[in-house]
Amino acid sequence: MSMLLKRRDPFKEFRELEQRFQGLFPSIEKADANLAGFSPSVNTREGDYAYHIEVDLPGVKKEDIKVEVKDNRVTISGERKTKEEVKEEEYYRMESSYGKFERSFTLPDNVDAENVSASSNDGVLEVVLPKKERNGTSKQVEVK
Repeated sequence: MSMLLKRRDPFKEFRELEQRFQGLFPSIEKADANLAGFSPSVNTREGDYAYHIEVDLPGVKKEDIKVEVKDNRVTISGERKTKEEVKEEEYYRMESSYGKFERSFTLPDNVDAENVSASSNDGVLEVVLPKKERNGTSKQVEVK
């Protein structure tokens, strides 16, 4: 006859309790992630006369966005603050989320940093980095 040894896991009950708790309140984990910050998606493209940076910022107000050009870098930062409130006859719920973001990009050498512009429309920030005008003059080189 063989005797089976069973290892006791003292934290098993705590893990099961945590899983049941998260099953009852699945939005708690999501709310904690919103407190830490968020990383917006960014698209960049190059046009004939400028570079464009587009940042998806749903829920971020224009006044909460900062665009700074310094030391051959452009830095885009801001914060998102949202509050959702539901009031019904026998029910009341309020959820808030908060997050900060910051993204930096090194500017190409041919960017006209003095004329960078930014606009926000429908949750999308567009930063336009105009290219410096190319010198249209030509120089004749003597062949020796």
